[in-house]
Amino acid sequence: MTTPPGTHPASPAREQSRAGGRLRTLGALVTNWSALPVRTRVVALLVFLTAVALLLSGATAYALQRSGMARQVDDSLTRSVQEFRILAQEGIDPATGEPFSASDQLVFTAMQRTLPAQHEGMLGFQDGEISWTASSAVELRLESDPELVRWAADQLGSDQVAIQTITTAQTTYRAVAVPIHFDNDSAPSLMLLAYDFSAELGDLDSTFLTYGLVGFGVMIVVGVAGWLLVGRLLHPLRILQSTAAEISGTDLRRRVPVSGQDDVAELAETFNEMLDRLQGAFSSQRQLLDDVGHELRTPITIVQGHLELQDAEDAADVREVREIALDELDRMRLLVDDLVTLAKSGRPDFVDTEPTDVGTLTRDVLGKASPLGPRIWTLDHAADVTVSLDAQRITQAWLQLASNAVKYSEEGSKVSLGSQALSGTLRLWVRDQGIGIRPEDREGIFERFGRGSNSTRAEGSGLGLNIVTAIVQAHGGSVDVQSAPGIGSTFYIDLPLDGPVDGLLDGLPDVTELDGADGGHLRQVGSPVSKTSHPKDGAA
Repeated sequence: MTTPPGTHPASPAREQSRAGGRLRTLGALVTNWSALPVRTRVVALLVFLTAVALLLSGATAYALQRSGMARQVDDSLTRSVQEFRILAQEGIDPATGEPFSASDQLVFTAMQRTLPAQHEGMLGFQDGEISWTASSAVELRLESDPELVRWAADQLGSDQVAIQTITTAQTTYRAVAVPIHFDNDSAPSLMLLAYDFSAELGDLDSTFLTYGLVGFGVMIVVGVAGWLLVGRLLHPLRILQSTAAEISGTDLRRRVPVSGQDDVAELAETFNEMLDRLQGAFSSQRQLLDDVGHELRTPITIVQGHLELQDAEDAADVREVREIALDELDRMRLLVDDLVTLAKSGRPDFVDTEPTDVGTLTRDVLGKASPLGPRIWTLDHAADVTVSLDAQRITQAWLQLASNAVKYSEEGSKVSLGSQALSGTLRLWVRDQGIGIRPEDREGIFERFGRGSNSTRAEGSGLGLNIVTAIVQAHGGSVDVQSAPGIGSTFYIDLPLDGPVDGLLDGLPDVTELDGADGGHLRQVGSPVSKTSHPKDGAA
C-alpha cells in the first residue's frame, strides 16, 4: 500500500489523541455549563427550547408551503394546456369564422384569451422563431432569457407535452411547451407557458423571513419574561443560600422565612427542620463536652491529688491511695460505658426488635433485679402479651430503674415491678418506697448528667435515666415518673402496641413477694401454701 507524496497515514496513537482532545473539549463545555448560575441555565434552556419549537414549526410550514406552491403552479400550467387543447379542437378562428386551420393563428388567439398570473409569462413560436409575445402588462418577459428561448425552440419537433423545470443563468422556471401542427401549415408552431419559480420562492422566503424575525422577537420576550419569572421563583432559594451562608457553628438561630405552599416552601421548611436538628445536636454536643469534661476532670483531680500527696514509704497510705484510685477509675469506666451507649442510641441498629413474651420478660427482669439489694421484691402484674421489642435493651432500661430504686430506698423496703397492656400501650413500671423526688427535680433527672437535689455524685454518673430515655424513645415510647418526697417513686415506661395484641388481661394476678437479696422467703399472697427458697433456684 502506497500513500501520495506529502501525506502520512493516521496512526492509532494520533487517532486516540484526537479522540481524547474532543472528549476534553466536550468535558470543558459541560463543566463551563455546570458552572453557570441556575437562573442563567434555566432561561437559556427555555430560550433554546422555544427556538427549537419555532424552527421545527417554521421548517415544517415552509416545506408544506413550498410543496403546495409547486402543486399550484403545476395545476395552473395543466389547466392552461387543457384549455388550449379545447380551443384547438372546438374553437373558431375569429378572422375566418371557421375552425382553426393555421397553428400560428391558434397560438395568437390562445395568448389573447390567457391572462397570465403573477410571475407567469408566455411566448409563441413558429418555425423556430418567436412569433408572438405577451402584452406589455405581463411583467415576466420570457423573450429576454436566451437560454429559455433556445430550449423552447428545441421543443418544436417534439410530440409530447410535459411540465419541466428549466434552470438558466437568470432564474429557474417551471415551464410547459405545447407544440401545434396542422396538415396545411407551412411551418409548425409552439406555445410556451412558464412560471418564474425562483420569484415564487422569493415571495415565500420573504414571508418566512418575517416569521423568523417575529420568532426572534418572541425568543427575546421569552428570555426576558423567563429571566424575571425564574428569578422570582428562585428568590426563596437565594434567601435559603444567604441564610445558609450566615449560619456558623456558633449561631444556628437563623431560619429561612417560608411563604407559599409550593415545592420551594417545602424545601425551606425542610431546611428549617434540619437547622432545628443541627441546633439540637450541636447544643447536645456542647453540653456533652462540658459535662464530660467536668465529670472526668473530677476523678482525675482526685487520683492525681492523692498520688501527689501519698507517702510512698507508708504502706497503709499507699493502700488507701490505691483503693481511692481504683474506685475513681471504676467510676470513669462506668461513665465511658454509659457515654458509648448514648452515642449508639442515635444509630438505626440501636434496637433490634423481635416478638417477645412480656410476661416471661417481666419475671426474668424481676429475677435479675433481686440481687441488686436487700429489698422486698414483688411482682405487681405480668402482662400476658407478645410485643415486638428489643428484650435486651428493655431489660437494660428496666434494671436501671430498679437500680435507682435500690439506691434511693431503705434496706428492707418494698420494690415492685410490673407490666400491663391497656388501650394500645404496654406499660412497664418500677415502684419503690424510697426518699422520693421533689417536683422541681422531675424534669431534670431525665437529662444528661441530671441529678435530683437529694442525690450525690457518689450515687452514679447521672446518665442512667438518660440512657433509659434513649432506649425507650428508640422504641417509640416515653418514660415518666410519679413521686412524692418521703413516700416513694413510680417510674413508668410506656411502649406502643402495634396492631391487635392477644392475651390482654383485665384482672391482676396474685402478688409474689421475695424477701431479701441473699436468700429469703418466697410466698404467694392469698395462698396458705409457703416454702423456702434460695436465690440459685430463681427469684420470681
